[in-house]
Parts: sequence; structure tokens; C-alpha cells
Amino acid sequence: MREDVEALDIRDVTANWVNAVVLQAQIDERIKALADLAHTPLFFGRLDYLHAPGADLAEGAGGEQFYIGRRHVHDADGDPMVIDWRAPVSQPFYRASKADPQDIALRRRFGYTGGEITAYEDEHLSDPAEAAGVSKLLQQEIERPRVGPMRDIVATIQPEQDEIVRSGLSGSVCVQGGPGTGKTAVGLHRVAYLLYAHRERLARTGTLVIGPNRSFLHYIEQVLPALGELEVQQATVDDLVAREGLEVRGSDPAETAVVKGDARMAEVLRRAVRSHVTAPVEPLMVVRGSRRWRVPAYELEEIVTELQNRDIRYGAAREALPRRIAHAVLVRMEQAGEAPDDRVQDAVARNAAVKAAVKAVWPLVEPAKLVLRLLSDPEFLAEHAEGVLTEEEQKLLLWPKPFRSVRSAKWSAADLVLIDEAADLVERTHSLGHVVVDEAQDLSPMQYRAVGRRCTTGSATVLGDLAQGTTPWATRSWQEALGHLGKPEAVLEELTAGFRVPREVIAYASRLLPAIAPGLTAVSSVRETPGSLTVTESAPDDLVPGVIAACRSSLAHEGSTGLIAADARIPALAAALTAAGLPYLSPGEETTAESRLTLVPASLAKGLEYDYVVLDEPAAIVSAEPDDRTGLRRLYVSLTRAVSGLTVLHAAPLPAALR
Repeated sequence: MREDVEALDIRDVTANWVNAVVLQAQIDERIKALADLAHTPLFFGRLDYLHAPGADLAEGAGGEQFYIGRRHVHDADGDPMVIDWRAPVSQPFYRASKADPQDIALRRRFGYTGGEITAYEDEHLSDPAEAAGVSKLLQQEIERPRVGPMRDIVATIQPEQDEIVRSGLSGSVCVQGGPGTGKTAVGLHRVAYLLYAHRERLARTGTLVIGPNRSFLHYIEQVLPALGELEVQQATVDDLVAREGLEVRGSDPAETAVVKGDARMAEVLRRAVRSHVTAPVEPLMVVRGSRRWRVPAYELEEIVTELQNRDIRYGAAREALPRRIAHAVLVRMEQAGEAPDDRVQDAVARNAAVKAAVKAVWPLVEPAKLVLRLLSDPEFLAEHAEGVLTEEEQKLLLWPKPFRSVRSAKWSAADLVLIDEAADLVERTHSLGHVVVDEAQDLSPMQYRAVGRRCTTGSATVLGDLAQGTTPWATRSWQEALGHLGKPEAVLEELTAGFRVPREVIAYASRLLPAIAPGLTAVSSVRETPGSLTVTESAPDDLVPGVIAACRSSLAHEGSTGLIAADARIPALAAALTAAGLPYLSPGEETTAESRLTLVPASLAKGLEYDYVVLDEPAAIVSAEPDDRTGLRRLYVSLTRAVSGLTVLHAAPLPAALR
């Protein structure tokens, strides 16, 4: 298929060089999408239908056989050899069961080693004599060692996951999923499905995946290309709100960041933007040739008031104002017997007197300068925060020492979100067709608004776990979060079946749930792995040597190992690993045969997974956070990164919930 595309000759089908460039670019993208992926088989399953799909079952038409794979593959004659996993005919591969065979006689799963078929497994779904069983190949695929970046799960998608993956483009979906339930994979595969089902529409409007940090995005970046989807953009929230010339050089205390991230700031900003509009106090005189046309102040005020009442963007109203004034002048011209046309109206709108009136009544607003003034001027802030923020909250917002200019200000990440909100009040933000936001529980209300602006005319997939919220402003409920996002009608789905974390490990971590997320359903792991959890207490002087020994023991197994520790302990552990001759990677870096150990600060562990995890000093992870609940949530995240085994080492007493 790739060679056929490479052999295309477009010289006789392009009318000009522009068409040739565009067509060649499309061909290059197609070739890239058809690239071979090492050790990735073209098909992983087969479906034998009792009847041809779509045929009248009463006629007894013969069945058909379909191979299911990551991509559609056809032969030299164009006949399909492998059906795309997203096609409707492939759906029973994920949803059919003995209880509901969906006209499937046989479902076959293939097992691979290094890209070669090494096993297969059959289920005769319509045979009442065969009992339902657990697929060993499915379990082996789930438990396959995690070496390198995150991979697709098309061969192991479960029925409840498939329902979310195939949900329509028009509706938004929020997925609450505990550790190991596959929520990230579900979100990414939903993107792949939507691009398959609505390719032309999403090609025009765009698709975006938002992750919590660069390490996480690097970890997931190969999933969609492996499925042939190359056009999906990836970003963090900080990337979304970044503005040219504004650099994040400052940080906020937790209590200040909470106020800046509060949804009430949107009202403060709206008031501040609208405060620039002033009522006209003088009439306007427009001179054209020998004639003068006068528009009284009260009529100008009526025009301004009408634009304000329409509640359109500040910038759009400012652009409309000169034409409204020009229209008032044209009415007077017509009353005087003249017959002005659109060219006259355009000329009047550009008249110097009209421009001066617009500048005085509806001046330009620069978002960054507006936020700079709010954070620097107590009187300006108090005027627009009255009845919205308390005096104590206003004091938290104000810089101790005001900065002189936008360029010199030490902006924080939360400040740029405020500037983004102000910018949207002035000019509408461009909307995409679909946005996926992962680890969404850590977003502030103002960050949700920033994300929501990117999908006002599109839909969203929101992924997260309330128990893993580790910011002071972490989401308290999905209903509240979806309201800030602008998608209150989104369907809330919950994934509670765990496929990644062993049952012993998730049960141990779930002891923290009553303290960090009361009422949340604990994950029920389908994987029982005896001996997967070890908790060891040692003397303080023996802790680091014990950690090094545990890393060596984990590396004796196949797959990746993650050493997770409180951020403050990372330098000491890095030095110890180097002294012990153990090479290590940073989060997001790809493992190699020579280096399968990653040293992970607890603050960056979210969303990552390793075959074996060595967890250093849980008490240090908890105490590093501003409060116990946030610290215990950070610990919950760290405890649930293991796929095959977890070793916990501590010298200080464990948190009470874990004892």
C-alpha cells in the first residue's frame, strides 16, 4: 500500500504549482501514516460471523470472516485483508460475549512475540456447549512489560471502555477512573475513533490532547501515530495560555494561586474590561466637504448602551461602534435629500472625528496591561472585586512590589491564565472540534475555562480521578468542573475495573481513599499477583542502601523500574544510584536495554507506569505537600504506578491510614 502511494505520478493531474505542492504534501502524509512499525503486527484478532453483516438472517446467508487490526489493509486488487478496529464490523470483537454473541461464531485472538505470531486462542461464542472463560492471551497482553513509551490497547479494549471510545462526536464525556482502569488509553483511542468516523470535519476544526506536563505528553506521544493518526496536537494548559513576549518567571504561594484560579476572577476581569467604556459627554461633528453633520451626545450614548447590552466581545463591539455612528450620520444625510451608499458609510466610519470619538468612548484594551494593573493597583482591584472577593483575598492577589511594565513583570502560570481570560473577553478564542484533557482533576476553575474556550463549538473528553487531585485547587466534583468547562451536559462515566495495578497493590493504596476521597468507589483489580507488594521498615542509615538493593532486585526482572521519591530526596538518591553504578533516566525518557531504571520525583509520577516500582519514604512524600490531604493524594498516585510489583521502603512511620 505504501509503495503504491510512493509510485503515484501527479504531474498530469495538477493544474498549477500550488496544487502540486498541496497534493504532494498530502501524499507525504499518507506515506508517513503507512510507515512500518517495528514489532507491531497488522492484525491481532479474527471474527467469524454466522451470517454476512447486514444480510437478512432469515435467508440463511453464509457467514464471513474478518481479520481485525490497527489499520485497514487491502491487497493489490483493493480487496480488504484487515479491517480497521474502529469499523462497525469490528465492534463485536470488543463487545460480544457468551451471553450476547452478536452473531459471532468464533472470536480468535492472536499472540505475538517480537512481531511474530506465537499463539492463538479461540472462543466459540455461539456454541452453548463451550463455557465462558478468561482469555489468557488477553491477560498476557495486559501484563506485557512496560518498556518504552505508552502503547495502544486496541487488542485489549474492554466492553465498558469500548462504549466510551465509540461515543459520538456531538456529546462530551467525562471519565472518572481510578489507577490502572485505562482512562488515558480510552481517551486517546476515542480521539482515534472520532478521527475515523468524522475525519473531514475534524480535519477542518482540529483536535487537541492536553496533558499535565511535558513528561506525560512525551510518554503518550506514540499512541496515536501507531494507529495512523498524525495530525493531533498535544499541549499542556501552560502551552495553551502562553503569550508571545510573556515568560513565566514567578510563582504564587498556594493561597494566592487558589484565589487566582477561582472562577470568581472571571467576573472581576469582565468588570475591569467593561470599565474602559465611558458614556459620551459631547456631540460628534463630522465634516464632509462643505457640509457638517452633528450627532448629539444622547444618541451616541444610546449606541454605546445598545452595544454594551448585546454582551458581545469588547473588541467586536469596538469594531462595530464606528459603523453604528456612521449609520447615524447617513440617516441625517438621507433626511437632507442625499443618497449615500456603502462607500460613503465606510468613509464616514474612517473619519478622524469618528475615530477620535471611538478612542475616547471605547478605548483599546491590552489584556496583559489590564491584569498588570489589577495585580498592582489596590484601588482598581477593589473597584472591580467589590462584592466578589473579600479584602483578604484582594490582598493575596496584589504584588508586594508592583512591576513597572508587562515585560518586566514576573508572571506566574496562574497570571497567564488570567491574561488568557481577559484576551477572550476582548477577542473570541478559536475553537477546535474536539479536545481531550487528561489528569483534569488538577485543573483550577480558571484553567477549566481556558480549556473550555478551545472547544466552545466542539466537544470534549475529560479524564481524571478525584482521588489523585494533588493541587490546592483540585476538583471537588465533576459536575462543578464540567460547569466551569462549559460542558454541564457531559455524560459522566466511571471505570472501576483495574487492568494495570495488581490487586494486592491497589487494595493497599485504597486504604487512603476514606481520607482523600470519601465516597469514591475503590478500583477492583482483575489481576491477582501474589507477592506483588512488599513493605519494609529500616533504620534511617539503612534506607538508601535498601532502596539501591530494591532497585537491583527489580531490574533482575524483565521490564521497566521506577524509583519514586519525594522531590527533595531526588538529589541524594541520584547520587547514590550513580555511586552504585546504576544508570537512570528522567521521567518521559525512553528506556533502553542498558537503562531501564527511571528516577521519578513524586510530583511528576502522575500518569506514568512501570513494571516495578520502588517507593522511597512515604512520609516524606506526604510532608512535602501543604496539607495532609494533598500529601496523601500524592502518595496514592505514587503507590499506584506499578504493573507487576511494588516495594515500599521507609524509616519514618507510615501514615496512619496505611498502618
